Amino acid sequence: MPVVRTKGQVEAKIAAIVTSFEREQMGRGPKEVRAWIIEDLILIRLRGVLTPAETRLTEDPNGRHLLKSLRTRLIEHSRSALEAEIESVTGVPVISLHSDLSIRTGERIIVLTLADNLEAQFRQ
Repeated sequence: MPVVRTKGQVEAKIAAIVTSFEREQMGRGPKEVRAWIIEDLILIRLRGVLTPAETRLTEDPNGRHLLKSLRTRLIEHSRSALEAEIESVTGVPVISLHSDLSIRTGERIIVLTLADNLEAQFRQ
């Protein structure tokens, strides 16, 4: 496997990791994933994460709550696998992972806090 060297290459690799993670852990991949390294943060935006059944479920107020709760629990139970993969690509330990799902737009945002300023490493 070639060594990933540029910030853009690392961001693309992170997006690929998250896409695979969503497919394996959540049962379906997003339509689009973008990742950005911002100092000691990694911001990941996933679009099109809801299945057709989940989209129908969002029409019911109780369904919205159930769906957000389920998706939160799913990522909490499998976060260590995602954090380990991100650490293997960046070489920087992940301190925390924050995630939220927008029922209205079908978007998920994931923010990872790192132990070091990863962006500064690309300036050297």
